[in-house]
Amino acid sequence: MSTATKPTNLRELRESGWVSRTVKEEIRENFLRALSAGDDLFPGIVGYQDTVIPEINIGLIAGHDLLFLGEKGQAKSRLMRLLVRFLDEEIPYLDLPGAPVHEDPLAPITSAGKRMLAERPEDEIPVAWWHRDDRYAERLAPGTKFADVIGEIDPAKLAQGTSMSAEDALHFGLIPRMHRGLFAINELPELDELVQVGLFNILEERDVQIRGYPIRFDLDVMILFSANPATYNRSGKVIPQLKDRIGSVIHTHYPRQRDLGVEITEQEAGIDLGGEFPVAVPYFMREIIEQISIVARQSKYVDQQSGVSARLSIANYRAMVASARQRAAVLGERPAVPRISDLGHLVSTSLGKLELDMMSSHQMSERQVLDAIVAEAIRDVFDEYVERHGVEEIAEIFSRGVKVEVGDLLPSERYADRLKHVPPAWEKAFEVNASSDAAMRASCVEFVLAGLYAHETISRAERHGRIEYEFF
Repeated sequence: MSTATKPTNLRELRESGWVSRTVKEEIRENFLRALSAGDDLFPGIVGYQDTVIPEINIGLIAGHDLLFLGEKGQAKSRLMRLLVRFLDEEIPYLDLPGAPVHEDPLAPITSAGKRMLAERPEDEIPVAWWHRDDRYAERLAPGTKFADVIGEIDPAKLAQGTSMSAEDALHFGLIPRMHRGLFAINELPELDELVQVGLFNILEERDVQIRGYPIRFDLDVMILFSANPATYNRSGKVIPQLKDRIGSVIHTHYPRQRDLGVEITEQEAGIDLGGEFPVAVPYFMREIIEQISIVARQSKYVDQQSGVSARLSIANYRAMVASARQRAAVLGERPAVPRISDLGHLVSTSLGKLELDMMSSHQMSERQVLDAIVAEAIRDVFDEYVERHGVEEIAEIFSRGVKVEVGDLLPSERYADRLKHVPPAWEKAFEVNASSDAAMRASCVEFVLAGLYAHETISRAERHGRIEYEFF
């Protein structure tokens, strides 16, 4: 309804036909309506259509509180925030000055709200409107105290003479303040055990008790949680009674196909490849960026309990494009095409996102682990693009003492001169992409050389941003 037609008092609200619903009833009805209409239920979520989303759908229809269980970078927080779209655009509430909660005009839970309904005529009971974007609150579990999410006795009110057992003596925490809304707790296993105990009644009885005083509120709130399996399943991190009260556990996962990972990376990176210094990214380079994350998730040198977030692919993709764009600015190439040598800049974007498995017996440094992961990723993609026939001929030419130097700031036009002694490498580049563009050719040539190196057919030496390939 428009601003001009919104009821402003309780009498007008009753006459409008507005019906009071719980949060979960509201979400269920709006969700089913969107489902029936064929709407995009979770815009921006890729790769979960057949796995995660059906479980969320059932949880919402069932009216459950939800726990999103998965490793970092699996869109848990985004999924929780997207549930706001199934709330009504606006709902009415009692316009009580200084009120700690947005009271249902037909069913208030606080003493002040109940008094207003009992003492005033309906046309003198003011009603305001609460937008759905404001009906969601989120809290990170580490460091969260009981007073933050449940509440506490307010010393200032006690000093004014308010009884400690009175409702007016309370300072409301985030959950009571989100009455008629959604509240999310990230990293549930890190939540203090005392706070976990405080959540029991909210999840089961929907009431609040602060410092043992029997002050009860019939809270209407949907509670969402996120957690990592390594900590959630560890004994003692989440008390059993709290686990028992969570309606549905939604298991998330990393992309199960590389092309989905590529789609997610491009979507989340949000890069405009045009502009004054345009960049054209070959698909095999996009695949290598995603394959780096896939290999890292399988590497015995990486702590798999920590996980390898999609943010690794996103940061690496941005760095690769930035390196190509730098070449466009310095050398005037239009468009610039990312090359393997641009991946030399991934050290700064990758090392902080990979946690080594310190229980392993390996003595490799972070840089060595990253180099091995990148080499394996290149080899995997190379094998899909380049037939093995002819590779030995290239290696045989390198064995005669031929050296080829490439680099992220080497002009694309010079690649033909650099490879005039290795014509089969140039031909192999055309197997990848038969382009007449010099920048695209340069990218394909580097891909072929890097693939040979990944197969230990030729050697490579790096110095000052330049890469030199030669026979062992």
